[in-house]
Amino acid sequence: MSRNEPRWTQTWLGGVRAAGVDLGYPGERLGLPEQGSGSIAGWGRRVAALVIDWMICTWVVVQLVLRMNPAESPWAVAVVFAVQYALLVGLMGQTFGHRLAGIRVAALDGGDPRLLPVLIRTLLVSLAVPALIWDRDHRGVHDRASNTMVVRM
Repeated sequence: MSRNEPRWTQTWLGGVRAAGVDLGYPGERLGLPEQGSGSIAGWGRRVAALVIDWMICTWVVVQLVLRMNPAESPWAVAVVFAVQYALLVGLMGQTFGHRLAGIRVAALDGGDPRLLPVLIRTLLVSLAVPALIWDRDHRGVHDRASNTMVVRM
């Protein structure tokens, strides 16, 4: 083995990028820019949007509007989250958290997603696990199943 070749542990632990394979930037295969408006949203923005939406659902809607204790009815927060997610993404292409984080959900053609993909996406986001499995374009299982992507505004 020459000094220029990576050790097998580098490719196993670090992935193919550690071995020197160039996969391009996230979104390149989709024809999106590398940075700026229309580029794939990073995980920081996506997590921030999720946390903001979850806090709005928990504190504002469930506690203040519905007058329920989330500790006694944890299902209420999940239902409110799913309903607000489906409505807001279906009508506006983004939730309040997405808006504050500067991102939106888009169909693969760049337009707003249609109703059925939004419902599929909402169901999978509500399950959480599909959102934790993603590809090199930062698209989770929920994005791939609904033919959507999350882009910067």
